[in-house]
Amino acid sequence: MHTIKEYIEKNKQRFIDELIELLKIPSISADTAFSQDVLNTADLIIKSLKDAGCDHVELCETPGYPIIYGEKIIDPKLPTVLIYGHYDVQPADPLDLWDSPPFEPVIKKTDLHPDGAIFARGACDDKGQMYMHVKALEYMTSEGKLPCNVKFMIEGEEEVGSESLAWFVPRNVEKLANDVILISDTGMIANNIPSITTGLRGLSYVEVEVTGPNRDLHSGLYGGAVANPINILSKMIASLHDENNHITIPGFYDKVEELSKEERDEMAKAPFSLEAYKNALDIDDVYGEKGYTTNERNSIRPTLDVNGIWGGYTGEGAKTVIASKAYAKISMRLVPNQNWEEITALFKSHFEKIAPKSVKVNVTPHHGGQGYVTPIDSKGYQAASKAYKETFDVTPIPQRSGGSIPIVALFEKELKSKTILMGFGLNSDAIHSPNEHFGIWNYLKGIETIPYFYTYFTELH
Repeated sequence: MHTIKEYIEKNKQRFIDELIELLKIPSISADTAFSQDVLNTADLIIKSLKDAGCDHVELCETPGYPIIYGEKIIDPKLPTVLIYGHYDVQPADPLDLWDSPPFEPVIKKTDLHPDGAIFARGACDDKGQMYMHVKALEYMTSEGKLPCNVKFMIEGEEEVGSESLAWFVPRNVEKLANDVILISDTGMIANNIPSITTGLRGLSYVEVEVTGPNRDLHSGLYGGAVANPINILSKMIASLHDENNHITIPGFYDKVEELSKEERDEMAKAPFSLEAYKNALDIDDVYGEKGYTTNERNSIRPTLDVNGIWGGYTGEGAKTVIASKAYAKISMRLVPNQNWEEITALFKSHFEKIAPKSVKVNVTPHHGGQGYVTPIDSKGYQAASKAYKETFDVTPIPQRSGGSIPIVALFEKELKSKTILMGFGLNSDAIHSPNEHFGIWNYLKGIETIPYFYTYFTELH
């Protein structure tokens, strides 16, 4: 019999090698050119779950990419933990900003990761963090220390909105029945300051198209006489914020949850260096909604950001045209009580209304999801807190996150259970960006901590 630390030390290199093999597969769900790679990744995870000790593993077909389901039921009378993760990854663009190829994982030391970090797309989001749970299960089953039942649900469309998961969950409520849901797709404050994410923002994602003339025009012959869709789109986007960076869409803030001074004071206790934050991003100053701190702006306040904008000629050299069309992709991060479908409708109505008659506007909604808050007095949160305290020797800080995991609200609605977000990444791990990475120390620390969650949750339950 081994302790978890002994087991990790004995199998450390294998754990790293297995994750590297998983990261080599470009499972980009947003690009159909990588469809087979997404499916190949699912096959590898199925094998990993079987090897880790699951008695039953299946590939569940959906209208989109399949969902992997696995289970280890030791006693129906014991509590059941459902693990959620995803095996798809973000596109790697822009490729020229990567220091090493995104799907050729390399280990490099950094200031925050002196033991080394694995650089690859999906290293932290979410292959590395999802795979921690597989290896934690391996330890508990091989050493006969699994204290409760465990189920896995790992999807392949998280990075494109989880549409198939929204289809799958209501149809499989009995199969997915659980007492708590455990997810590692978030981060923590620092390696010596663990934290548990207690809130997530919702999301509304849209694409806008502005059309002017019926073809691209010569900017000398037509410039100044017809509307330039790129100019118009730029003005429309600029008008979506006022001088205080307050979003100008009528009704946008009607249901925004306003935190009390006491709650804001508790949030302020989390260690934060504004200078270190600016230095890490190489910026001279921060920017955001007036009246709120940086940590409040990126967690408890709603936002609107342009994620991409294009139109006209962008090739080498010059081409003097007025483009027929201009486009932008826009995301809005929402706080609890804001309904993403209502916000999408408000955006569409407002954006169409502010367009001049010289252009036509089309707003296409993409995906979205609700925000989520988990209470810190729940058994799941208490078990997670005790688990972190066991391995970090520090009580974790509850923290609201600026990110979105839209399916968390879906889980509560359909499965009637709370979700606990135990993340082990850092904000500096560059998820969704070039040079994404995940610290080897963090990866192994997650494997070490997760079994304690099972133990404490079973005791509390």
